[in-house]
Amino acid sequence: MRRRDPAARYDRGRTNATRCRGKAGRAARARRPAAAEAAPMEATTAEPGTPEAVACRTAGEHGGGRGRVLVARLDDAGDVLLAGPATRAVRTLADELVFLAGPNGRAAAELLPGVDRVIEWRAPWIDHSPAPVSSAQVADLIARVKGVDEAVLLTSFHQSALPLALLLRMAGVRRVSAISNDYPGSLLDVRHVVDESIDVPEAERMLALARAAGFDLPPGDDGELAVRRPLPDIGRETGHLLGVGAAADERSYVVVHPGTSAPARTWPADKHRQAVRELVDDGHRVVVTGTERDLTAYVACDAAVDLGGRTTLAELAAVIERAGVLVAGNTGPAHLAAAVGTPVVSLFAPVVPAARWAPYGVPTVLLGDQQAPCSGSRARTCPVAGHPCLSMVTSEQVVKAVRELMQ
Repeated sequence: MRRRDPAARYDRGRTNATRCRGKAGRAARARRPAAAEAAPMEATTAEPGTPEAVACRTAGEHGGGRGRVLVARLDDAGDVLLAGPATRAVRTLADELVFLAGPNGRAAAELLPGVDRVIEWRAPWIDHSPAPVSSAQVADLIARVKGVDEAVLLTSFHQSALPLALLLRMAGVRRVSAISNDYPGSLLDVRHVVDESIDVPEAERMLALARAAGFDLPPGDDGELAVRRPLPDIGRETGHLLGVGAAADERSYVVVHPGTSAPARTWPADKHRQAVRELVDDGHRVVVTGTERDLTAYVACDAAVDLGGRTTLAELAAVIERAGVLVAGNTGPAHLAAAVGTPVVSLFAPVVPAARWAPYGVPTVLLGDQQAPCSGSRARTCPVAGHPCLSMVTSEQVVKAVRELMQ
């Protein structure tokens, strides 16, 4: 299982590539599968020593004791995946763990070990295209979280937990914990204050809140990102598509994921297409993934397998797990790769800090100018003409990075 070197740091002085190395190899982790819409998560036997097995064993041995605990992370899939270690920590003492996710994060929440049930709710202070706030929307959430005893509200450094804390108080939640540098009044029982001038990896920041609330990872859980097992068996299908005639072996191909949730984080499609061709010329089989079928078809062209629009998030995790390397921007699949132990060539726009948001705990080559003028702007559309932070990255650099990580 790979682990980020605690001494590793992203050097903001290097504009081309920064490397973060973890332990080599990947572990076989058996966990519970995701559940159907609005249903409790189905329990199966987890392999001893895995994060889910440890979390479930600890909850069973100690009988929980904290009642029904809600963990909330309301933004996107990658953010929810990074909440995995904190979620497993909460599960060790919770009799039931309910995860509150937004529509973009629900599928990821269903992949997290330790989650018993997922509630989907669109938060108007988080959503990128929010509808007007309505009393019916608020009443819906209050009704759906009735019976929750305690809540741990996970947020990014630029988000406030207080609107949700207020709604949970209205629903009768007795104990609420969150990070808040703003005065929370009576909204929080545990107010965890952090120095936001220090860039801490997001997974560790959230785990620190869980610990402040009285939860911790049990012995044997190393704090890595993780997903439920078993994942869908896609080996034979990908093997057929790659023309190998049998199940695709581990590390037998490279996954290229050209889409992102924000234009400012996107490497140009033409460069993705060129990189795919050069990867094939370098001897790699390539699979292109994503939800935008026109984009994936263009990038794959006639050189790669196009899986655009053909995978669920769990199936995408299975595809990425068998890959030797993932090439992607700062987007959910990069964190999915970290959760399944696959190295990442990260085309990282510095609109958010790489020290917080780069793939956690796996070998990573970071490409992109981390000192570009957009650095730290949180922009969704590039504010600088020519998109210099990523447009300067070449396809040759991507091929070189893939070759390095495949060694």
